[in-house]
Amino acid sequence: MSESVEPTTRATQQYFVAGPSEVEVAVTDSVDESESPSGFWKDAWGNLRRSPLFIISGLLIVFVIVVALFPGLFTSQDPRYCNGDFSMAGRMPGHPFGFDLQGCDVYARTVYGARASVTVGVLSTLAVLLFGGILGALAGFYGGWLDSLLSRVTDIFFGIPLILGAIVLLQVLRDRNTWVVVGIIAVFGWPQIARITRGAVLSVKNADFITAATSLGVSRFRTLLRHVIPNSLGPVIVTTTITLGVFVTLEATLSYLGVGLPPSVVSWGGDISTGQSRLRSGSPILFYPATALAITVLAFMMMGDALSAALDPKSRKR
Repeated sequence: MSESVEPTTRATQQYFVAGPSEVEVAVTDSVDESESPSGFWKDAWGNLRRSPLFIISGLLIVFVIVVALFPGLFTSQDPRYCNGDFSMAGRMPGHPFGFDLQGCDVYARTVYGARASVTVGVLSTLAVLLFGGILGALAGFYGGWLDSLLSRVTDIFFGIPLILGAIVLLQVLRDRNTWVVVGIIAVFGWPQIARITRGAVLSVKNADFITAATSLGVSRFRTLLRHVIPNSLGPVIVTTTITLGVFVTLEATLSYLGVGLPPSVVSWGGDISTGQSRLRSGSPILFYPATALAITVLAFMMMGDALSAALDPKSRKR
């Protein structure tokens, strides 16, 4: 007796594949900018407004800038007018800080000294930001031989101490006005900004929205200007703020050493040098310009810390 084996029938599942003409494809000719960096900056500003460090440093910086721009609002005395009869005289009405060895009003010189230090600091920072920022952005975005060349040049300048290079060049030059000091500081101060900008651009240039912009036919240079640089500004802004404080200190140091601004220019560094020679005699005139300088530099450093905490995504997640 044989058993009949019935063939097993498998259910065949049919798939339907739509033709190309039956599929709706959303076509776009531009990069979606709805997810622009505006949301990032909005969140950062919200964090900054709640930061006591940002508020305190911001008020101090605004105050120093106002003093530098409008010193006449804070004193009616001429900082260059000196009367030998008041040499090393103490405090008196209208002269709260007393007089220096030449009989000049110390309070007036402290107020007007903000102009030279802040001017050199701001102009030097703008110069290194423009020069170093452009070089760093180009090197980071285009790469290749340009990146290699600029990286080697940056390494060479990093090997020269900023203050030493400035002292050597300023010793050689006879005319040491504000623009000369700014130029010398910019010559040796740009590598830091260039390296920070290059790193920021490298971290952004391979992002998805950059690839999307390139695939849509946007030129590389336009992509750099419209998409890469705006998304790389966070670390650059932080470094620039701190650099400004460093350059204010550098100007005061050069003037203190006698190789910065000429003695005819009222500067905190020059007044610190003058006060230091009278310190052993018990005169406190050193502390007034030194305190003004310390507060100014501390304000910019505090601002840099506040910006770093607000613009750094890692710190904002903590």
